[in-house]
Amino acid sequence: MALAGCPDYFLHHPNYQDNVDRAPTHRPADLIGPNFQQSPNRNSPNHQEDDVDLEALVNDMNSSFENLYSTCNVQSDSTPLLQNGQLQRANLQTSGISSVQPTSPHQKVKRSQPMHILAVRRLQEEEQQLRTSSLPAIPNPFPELCSPANSPVLSPGSLPQCQPSGKYIIKVFSEDGTGKVVEIPADMTARDLCQLLVYKSHCLDDNSWSLVEHHPRLGLERCLEDHEHVVQVQATMTSESKFVFRKNYAKYEFFKNPLNFFPEQMVAWCQESNGTIPQSQLLQNFLNSSSCPEIQGFLYVKELGRKSWKRLYVFLRRSGLYCSTKGTSKEPRHLQLLADLEDSNIFSVIAGKKLYNAPTEYEFCIKPNKSRNESKELRMLCAEDEQSRTCWMTAFRLFKYGILLYQNYKIPQQRKTLLSHFSTPVRSVSENSLVAMDFSGRIGRVIENPVEAQSAAMEEGQAWRKRSQRMNILGSPSPLHPSSLSTVIHRTQLWFHGRITREESHKMIIQQGQVDGLFLLRDSQSNPKAFVLTLCHHQKIKHFQILPCEEDGQIFFSLDDGNTKFTDLIQLVEFYQLNRGVLPCKLKHPCTIVAL
Repeated sequence: MALAGCPDYFLHHPNYQDNVDRAPTHRPADLIGPNFQQSPNRNSPNHQEDDVDLEALVNDMNSSFENLYSTCNVQSDSTPLLQNGQLQRANLQTSGISSVQPTSPHQKVKRSQPMHILAVRRLQEEEQQLRTSSLPAIPNPFPELCSPANSPVLSPGSLPQCQPSGKYIIKVFSEDGTGKVVEIPADMTARDLCQLLVYKSHCLDDNSWSLVEHHPRLGLERCLEDHEHVVQVQATMTSESKFVFRKNYAKYEFFKNPLNFFPEQMVAWCQESNGTIPQSQLLQNFLNSSSCPEIQGFLYVKELGRKSWKRLYVFLRRSGLYCSTKGTSKEPRHLQLLADLEDSNIFSVIAGKKLYNAPTEYEFCIKPNKSRNESKELRMLCAEDEQSRTCWMTAFRLFKYGILLYQNYKIPQQRKTLLSHFSTPVRSVSENSLVAMDFSGRIGRVIENPVEAQSAAMEEGQAWRKRSQRMNILGSPSPLHPSSLSTVIHRTQLWFHGRITREESHKMIIQQGQVDGLFLLRDSQSNPKAFVLTLCHHQKIKHFQILPCEEDGQIFFSLDDGNTKFTDLIQLVEFYQLNRGVLPCKLKHPCTIVAL
């Protein structure tokens, strides 16, 4: 028996000593020290029938116990204890204290083990766990004082790929720098988040809003696909990266006009050296996973870890992006893999000439998902014009996602039959009860013909302009004098952006998709009384000056040197939305910015 862990009062307690004296199964050799003189065994043949002093025997045993306990007490301060108060056996051997081993189960001496202490501790731990699990989840009011692991705000890179369902906080910015914090579930897609922001911002839902992943330090950005989960994308972003809520009219434009996105000389079959795909079956071949179309052409490729660029012949296939090491050869021994499509995403590059010394302005990048902030792992590519860059980036999306893109394109048309995370706003009873009325006769009547109702609404919309013209001619006072209402009413429209520069208008058009008919109006920098119409056509941005002209004391606005005059800019925009006139195309998509 090891007595190192026994308290002092157990050894000196009278009841304990009596139990030791009366214990018939205890061997004295196991309980006393080596210096104690043991009397010979009575059963031995050399035993002498003389009396033994029992009182002296007990006193010698007690003194041996005290010496042994004092030796153990010196080492107790530096010896660690187990959970039940026992000394570790290895520590006893190293300190010179020999633990006595019982020879049989009947000879074991039971030690005092405070098992009730362990039971109480176990009950206390279970009670503490039950108490913490029953408390409600209270958000931290000071998340900036916490570490990213304990913060309730989802920091980029703090979420693993497989995270249980729950609520997460995401911050989304608009193009004017304002931001909005929203709470979303873990399985919310980019489309659902855009629908939520449209509902909260009270803006027009025309299925052209998108969520953009923006990396300001790397100068990269891409539009999230509608089926991507926002929380999973946030987990791959850095703290400097952010989400931007903006329009993107070119997101699914290639389904409407595929010929404008895929030039005939850039699309071919992988099996044939010079084979081409019929334009009627172009999208079917891209969406069909069993077909093998490819995009081919020259690109400027930036070497990894270097600043130099090389002009190579590149092939984009379902298996990846390849370059030919020998001219335009397609032989497998001459192809070198540049990037994989499965674990990568394609980004457009902002200010590529300044950041990466790009040879042209039409740069794009293939970024691996595992790479967060390492520019050395980015595969930088540069096209020769905007059409070829759009072709490469669109083909990358089609090769990677395939039929998912077509399903995303069709979902808005079937949105009424699909369930979403939130309900769309419902019109009130008073709005549903509104009808078109005609008060031109002696008695008002309800206009039941929808075509007649639409024409009546257009006439009513133009009536205020005629009244304002008559009031200005009669010389009635105007609260906006000397400027009339027609010269400032356009400032309330979403397509008017005030005093922005030519470069800023180019940037806005490019960011919101260079589709035909995308336009905006702004103040002219050269003429303070004139305005400028910025229009995109065939992926080229053009500018048209709107000059004021005066006739009979009335100010008009014209695009064609006074041949077609308009009383204000709203009337001008409405006219060119219906008629092309002198413009290369009609005005279709207004370039707008919404403050969140």
